Amino acid sequence: MSAGSAASAAPAPAGRTRPDTPPLVPGGAPLLGHAWNLVRDPLGFLAALRDHGDLVRIRLGPRTAYAVCAPQLAGALLKSPDYIVGGPLWDTLEVLLGKGVATSNGPLHRRQRRMMQPAFRPERIADYARVMAEEAQATAGRWRDGETVDVSAEMFRTAVRVVSRSLLEVDSIGEKADRISDSLHTVFEGLYRRMVLSVGPLYRVPTPANRRFERALADLHALVDEIVAERRRCGDGTEEDLLAVLLGARDESGQPLTDQEIHDHVVSLVVAGAENVASTLAWTFHLLTEHPEHERRLVEEVNQVTRGRPVAFADLTELRHTRNVVTEAMRIRPAAWIFTRRSVVETTLGGYRIPADADIVYSVYAMQRDPRSFERHLEFDPDRWNPERAADVPEFAMMPFSVGNRKCPGDHFSLAELTLILATVAPKWRLSPVEWTDTRTKVGITLHPRRLVLRADRR
Repeated sequence: MSAGSAASAAPAPAGRTRPDTPPLVPGGAPLLGHAWNLVRDPLGFLAALRDHGDLVRIRLGPRTAYAVCAPQLAGALLKSPDYIVGGPLWDTLEVLLGKGVATSNGPLHRRQRRMMQPAFRPERIADYARVMAEEAQATAGRWRDGETVDVSAEMFRTAVRVVSRSLLEVDSIGEKADRISDSLHTVFEGLYRRMVLSVGPLYRVPTPANRRFERALADLHALVDEIVAERRRCGDGTEEDLLAVLLGARDESGQPLTDQEIHDHVVSLVVAGAENVASTLAWTFHLLTEHPEHERRLVEEVNQVTRGRPVAFADLTELRHTRNVVTEAMRIRPAAWIFTRRSVVETTLGGYRIPADADIVYSVYAMQRDPRSFERHLEFDPDRWNPERAADVPEFAMMPFSVGNRKCPGDHFSLAELTLILATVAPKWRLSPVEWTDTRTKVGITLHPRRLVLRADRR
């Protein structure tokens, strides 16, 4: 056992000897194992794993994986040096993200994170918030009274423009938003299949689905190259937006980031800053249509704080219920929902032996809906995040931005963006479903509504 194992180990209960290996979840299909469950009903399957234990084994094709089902063990996993970013999710995502800050480990990860961190200093968020507010107002201004709106597409376009203008300073990205959206959705669907069904040779067969995936992936990478090339032609812009930081960064030895590292960072930024934010906003607007009492309270709060003027960054601390709505939406409808790690040594977790080079899976979707951690766990209840109730939430039961040294560096950026956009749009428009709205969950690398088309009525 490694020196780091003590951080991830938990003692067995007094008077009881625990088995050396976690229990194997029953069921599964021949050859595919539980990968079939993850294709057929991934959310239900992952939520049901807790019934078999806090740590269990599942079979993904020929390989055994370990599924963490309790927040305390998830926290131990994420904080232990015995595990790195790896496993089916990250192995698959490298096709999209390369070796950027999201997928790298060890000294490379620390180097990359340190070089990009200046772009996310707290004082910079206030500057970015001006762009967030402008784009939110532009979105609210495009809609027409009584018309239907594809809210998912609108939120994606808004999020892409925010991330490009504030962190990349590339205004022309607005023209490419549909292209990014189409490419990402196609890529994400293909990546999820590749994650749970690790049959690499089959994905090289030129089927229509594989060809669509390869075209979308190539288009996305070409688009990122266009963004970086355009920025180089136009100069470095401000000194502290992310792309300028990346272009000008030097490590301790004076070496800059390579062109490939810059490319990979920008891909990671567009993916996280567009898809995750847009999915969260889409789910939030959907949840408000189902809970008009919280929509009414949010609108009243924003109007009371702003007195009719546009929402500003300085207002965010006073928009308590609005922030609670965002937090609760991230709990019950997380965009990023499944994560994997890989053990680098033989170690223990929750009193069980974990061999070296083992894949570990955990789902924040399942843990954030766990009745052991949340009262009325399936109920949308923003008030659970008021201080007196939030104190009762177990540690690590709610971690939409992860924890430890892998915590998302853009968490404050994303929270400010989510709150500003919601507080700008909701007081102007009352949204309601139409006949062809389909709010069933579409499962990919992220979760989003299948077709969130809503009627917009001006308040």
